[in-house]
Amino acid sequence: MSTTEKTGVVSVRGNKRLTVILVSVLAFFSLTLLTLSRATLGTCDERVLRTWNEALAFSSSEPSSSASFVDLNNLEASPNAKDKNEHLLILTPLKNASPYLPRYFELVDRMTYPKHLISMAFLVSDTDDDTVEKLRQQADEFLNREENRYHHIAIYEKDFSFELPEDKRHTFELQPLRRSYMARSRNYLLSAALRDEHAWVLWLDVDLVEYPPTILEDLMSVDVDIIVPNCLRETEDKSFWGYDKNNWQETDRSLAMQKDLDPDYVLLEGYYEFLTNRYLMVDMPTHLGRLSKVPLDGVGATFTLVKSIVHREGANFPPYVFQHQVETEGFAKMAKAMGFGVYGLPGYLIYHVMNQ
Repeated sequence: MSTTEKTGVVSVRGNKRLTVILVSVLAFFSLTLLTLSRATLGTCDERVLRTWNEALAFSSSEPSSSASFVDLNNLEASPNAKDKNEHLLILTPLKNASPYLPRYFELVDRMTYPKHLISMAFLVSDTDDDTVEKLRQQADEFLNREENRYHHIAIYEKDFSFELPEDKRHTFELQPLRRSYMARSRNYLLSAALRDEHAWVLWLDVDLVEYPPTILEDLMSVDVDIIVPNCLRETEDKSFWGYDKNNWQETDRSLAMQKDLDPDYVLLEGYYEFLTNRYLMVDMPTHLGRLSKVPLDGVGATFTLVKSIVHREGANFPPYVFQHQVETEGFAKMAKAMGFGVYGLPGYLIYHVMNQ
C-alpha cells in the first residue's frame, strides 16, 4: 500500500471516530433538553420542576468531588431589590384550588418584578381535584417559554388527612384546629422550598383577584422585615368590605384582657363569640398614602412579604399556642419577640374573592 493510500485510510478512520463522538455529544444534549422541557417527578413523593443546573446535576450519578461553599454574609434584602437582582420565593399552600389558579397565575405573571429572579413553590394537601395537573401545565409554560422565564418552580404534595366541610371552614369552634393544620402546611412548604439565593419570601393566597403589578417593588421599598397590604373583599358595588382581619394592633384593652386568659386559649379575629378589643387594619384610615406604614402585632397571609432572614433565624408558623395565637398571627408574635419589625399599609389596597 502506498503512502497516499495509508494516509487516506487513517483519515477515514479519524473521521469515523470524530463522527461517533459528535453524534454521542448531540444525543446527550438532545436528551438533556427533552428532560428539561418536562416536569420531572422528584423523590419522596414531591413533584419537582427542576432548573437547568439542577436537571444537569440530576442526570449525573457521580457523587460530587468537592464541597459547595455559599457565603450567606452577602445575602441581602434591600429596598432596591430589583436593581440588586435579589431573588424572591413565592409560597402558596393549596387545597382543591383548581378554580382559582388561572387568575392567580395571571396576576403573578403581571407583576413587574423580573421573572428570572422569581421562584415559586406550592404545597398541595388533601386534594381531590386537578390542582396538581394545572400547576404542572402552568409551570411547564413558565419555565420553557422564549422570554421572561421563571427561575424555579416546585410542586410538593403532603396530605394531613384533615377534612372539613366547606360550610364549616370558618366556624369559630373549629378555627384553632384548622389554623394548626394550616401552620403545619406552611412550615412543610417553607422548609422544603427555601434556597440559598432567596432574599425575600412572599406568602400569597391563591384566591386574590386584584393587586397592583408593582406591588413587590412597592412593598420592598418600605424596607421592613415583614409587611402586608390591606386586603379587602371584592364587592359588586365597590363598597369597602374588609377581608383579612388577621392584620391588627394590640390595644390597652386587649392586653388587659389577656392577663387573666388561660395560656392555651387561642384568640381569633372577626368573631362575635369572643371580642378581642384589638385595632384591625381594615378599620384604620386609608387616606394617608399607600406607603404610609403602621406597626402591627398580628398578620394574615393573603399577601405577606418577609425578608428571608426572619425565617432563616427561626420564625415560622406555630401549630401550637404562642402568646394566644397560632399560624400567621403566631408567626407575627414570634417574629416580634425575636426583635423583627412587623408593619402594615392601611392605604395599600388589594382584593380577595368574595367567598364564604
